[in-house]
Amino acid sequence: MREAVFTGFPGFIASQLIRKSIRQDRDTGVTAIILASEREKAEKEALRIQQEAGCRPIRLIEGDITKPGLGLEPEDNLHLQNKTIIFWHLAAIYDLAVPRGLAWKVNVEGTESVNTFVSVLPALERYMYFSTAYVAGSREGVLREDELIRPDQFKNFYEETKFEAEVLVEKMKKDHPVTIIRPGIVRGHSQTGETIKFDGPYFFLNMIDKMRRLPVIPYIGKSSSYINVVPIDYILEASIYLSTLKAAEGETVHLTDPNPHPVEEVYRSMVYHLAGKVPKGRLPKKMAAASLELKPVRKILGVEMETLDYMDWPASFDTSNAERLLAGSGIECADFLDSMPQMVAFYQLHKKDRNYHIPIS
Repeated sequence: MREAVFTGFPGFIASQLIRKSIRQDRDTGVTAIILASEREKAEKEALRIQQEAGCRPIRLIEGDITKPGLGLEPEDNLHLQNKTIIFWHLAAIYDLAVPRGLAWKVNVEGTESVNTFVSVLPALERYMYFSTAYVAGSREGVLREDELIRPDQFKNFYEETKFEAEVLVEKMKKDHPVTIIRPGIVRGHSQTGETIKFDGPYFFLNMIDKMRRLPVIPYIGKSSSYINVVPIDYILEASIYLSTLKAAEGETVHLTDPNPHPVEEVYRSMVYHLAGKVPKGRLPKKMAAASLELKPVRKILGVEMETLDYMDWPASFDTSNAERLLAGSGIECADFLDSMPQMVAFYQLHKKDRNYHIPIS
C-alpha cells in the first residue's frame, strides 16, 4: 500500500498538500511526522481535514528531524518500512530573520537526518524535497533550474542554509528517486486569497496599511527589478502532479511565476487596492533601511528589514523544466496582478487577527 509521509505539518503548505493529495487519491494513506509541541495543533488540523474530505484519519507520529532516525518510536518506524512511500520534506525554518545557528540545525542538519532516513526506506517511490528559488543568494541574471552554484554571498541565513540543504539532497539523485521543488515567494490562494500567515509580500501590505491615511504614500527606493510571487494553489497542483510523474525523477523545478511583474508595478497595485491611492514620490531605500534598523519601527510597520533585499535584486528564474514537465497538465501560475484583489480582500478581513501575523524580530 502507498503512503504519503510529510514533515512540516501542520504548517500551511504541508496542510494544503495533504488536503489536495487526499482529494486526488483516497487510496493513499497519509502520515505526518510532527513535533510533540505541535501535537494539539496538528490534531485539530488533521481532524478538520478528515471532516472536510470524509477520509480516513491522518496518522500523526511524533518525531524530530534533527534527531537520528527522525526520533521515531520503533513501531512508527516499522509502520513506514512496510509501505511504498512518497516522502515530502517541508519542515524548515522559513523566517528571513532567523539566527544562523537555529537555521543550520533545522534546515541543514535536519535535512541531512531526513536524507539518511529516506535513503534506507525499502520501497521509496519518490522523495519530494521543498527547497527555495532563493538558494541563488546574491547571484544575478537568469537563474537556471539545473544550476546549484554557491553565490558570493547570501541575503540572509535562510537562503544560506537552504542552499546547503539542497546540496545534500542533490547528492541523493544518483541513487534515489528525488524531485527538488524550488518555489518562489509563496502567497495565498489565487481565487480565495486564503493563507495562514502574513509574511513575504504581506509585509508590504502591513506597511501600506499603516500609511494608508497619509496624504501621500511613497514608493520605497527606485527599482527596475521583478519580484517573483506565486499562489499556493499553483504550488500544490504542480508539486502533487510532479510527485507521480516519472519524468520528474532526478529533476529540480522552479515553481516560480514565468511571467513576473516589476516590483514597482506590484507595489502600485497593492497601494491602489488597499488604500485606494496611487503612490507618489519616493522614500530613498537607504532612509527606509535606516528606519527599519530600529525594532520599534519594524514592529509598528509589521515589516522585517530583510524584505528590502528583494526589492531591487536583478535576477530572473528560468522555468524550462517546469514548463516541460507540466506541459499538457493544464496547471498554470495565476497572474499576480489579476488576483491582487483576492489577496488584499483576505488581508483586509483578517489583518486585525494577530494569529495571522508573525512576530517581528
